[in-house]
Amino acid sequence: MPVIDVLMFAEQKEGTESFVATWLKHPGDAVGAYEPIVEISTDKVSMEVPAPSAGVLAEILKAEGEPVAPGEILARIETGDGISAPAPAAEKPTATPRAETAADLSTLTPAVRRLLKEHNLDPAAIAATGRGNRLTYQDVVDFIEQQKGPAKIASRMVPHTPMRRAIASHMARAMREAPHVTSVFEADLTRVLADREARKGSGEVPSITSYLVRAAVAALRAVPEANAQWHDEALEIFEDFNIGIGTAVEGGLMLPVIHRAQTLTLAQIAARLRELTEKARAGNLSAEEVAGGTFTISNHGVSGSLLAAPIIIPNHQSAVLGAGKLQKRAMVIEENGAEKMAVRPMMYVTLSIDHRVLDAQQTNAFLACFVNALQSEAGS
Repeated sequence: MPVIDVLMFAEQKEGTESFVATWLKHPGDAVGAYEPIVEISTDKVSMEVPAPSAGVLAEILKAEGEPVAPGEILARIETGDGISAPAPAAEKPTATPRAETAADLSTLTPAVRRLLKEHNLDPAAIAATGRGNRLTYQDVVDFIEQQKGPAKIASRMVPHTPMRRAIASHMARAMREAPHVTSVFEADLTRVLADREARKGSGEVPSITSYLVRAAVAALRAVPEANAQWHDEALEIFEDFNIGIGTAVEGGLMLPVIHRAQTLTLAQIAARLRELTEKARAGNLSAEEVAGGTFTISNHGVSGSLLAAPIIIPNHQSAVLGAGKLQKRAMVIEENGAEKMAVRPMMYVTLSIDHRVLDAQQTNAFLACFVNALQSEAGS
């Protein structure tokens, strides 16, 4: 009679060792085409090898427990006339937990035994889905995963401070009431830095934020709607530029206000800003020093942020300016009618606006004026 070889699968992951786990048929047994006849196990999975043709299992060449290489002959099947395929197997019953007997345990593959031992598991507690109600490697893996359950995330509760509650309330209210839009420009601070350098040795050197305040005054003069408050019946535009400065303090943020900034010189702005910042960080600000703001500046760049879109927090203001980190960047500039590359100290600036009050044209006009003020000759 013709004989057909039963071969091990030709492909195998590198570093994986396979061995014969259980013979499902014995010599002399009839087999059907593609009927599983042997179970092969690795250190990770178990798999069944089917008969390539109907016939009779004539010879087993690899005993249970023996290693087997890809493409190696496992057994031989006799085929030919007069050999009929076995009747179809009954539908596999639903997997259920069962009590293991000594005979049952003997059918476990080495990989299954090893996994059970590693996790100290009782095979009788695990539902079996293999042929003949045998426990497979995947059955054990699935059982282990089910026992783990959802991973518990370590955490701790930190009570909110009154300041944090107030900040949260203001921010939520601002986002509910005012439709926010943010525009982004960038500014070249070459002349600002040159002016600061020129002032060294002749008194207090203004901080970068002081220049931002003075530039904001120029922009507010050009676009007064940015210094306003929305009312249902009208827009209230303020005559004084009371500029709040976002100041990080322990536990949150304070907004000390430079009142009537339009009346102050750069040196006066710098002195007032230093005084308010020191008071804020010491917790000594008075009620008057945080009241009456009409416009806000958030110099978030001092903590390393390049770009942000602050939201409008206090007193229903119409706009808040954000200033990013001062960063040297390669820029294309025009000099004497020719373009060239130059390294310049650049800063991203944003204006977040209440879109009920300001439109894109006004927002961009404000930022254009603000950037021009920073890039113009600095004065006292």
